[in-house]
Amino acid sequence: MMMQVASAVWLNETELCSIEYLAEVSGLSVTDIRDLVDIGAILPAQGPTDDMDESQSFHLRYVVTAKKARRLRDDFELDRHGVAVALMLLRRIQDLEAELQSSIAGGTTKR
Repeated sequence: MMMQVASAVWLNETELCSIEYLAEVSGLSVTDIRDLVDIGAILPAQGPTDDMDESQSFHLRYVVTAKKARRLRDDFELDRHGVAVALMLLRRIQDLEAELQSSIAGGTTKR
């Protein structure tokens, strides 16, 4: 009998993780994570800095972003610039959907 063990992590704005943890759970390399930081898809908890060192920590919500970047890279064979554009467009879609939902909830839709 084969047994699988799964762990759950609450992805939020208060808990932090290391760059190594992001790389481990996403399937990306530390260099790939640094690329995501360079393009602004992932931001260090301390805010953007010029020097990226190993002691930087990140909000756990970026686990989702890192996993999404890995899937985009692998499934569509995108380079780092393609991943950056795709992530930017996905974020814009989420923003527009949220705006639409709030306008529907507020009854301010245009006809």
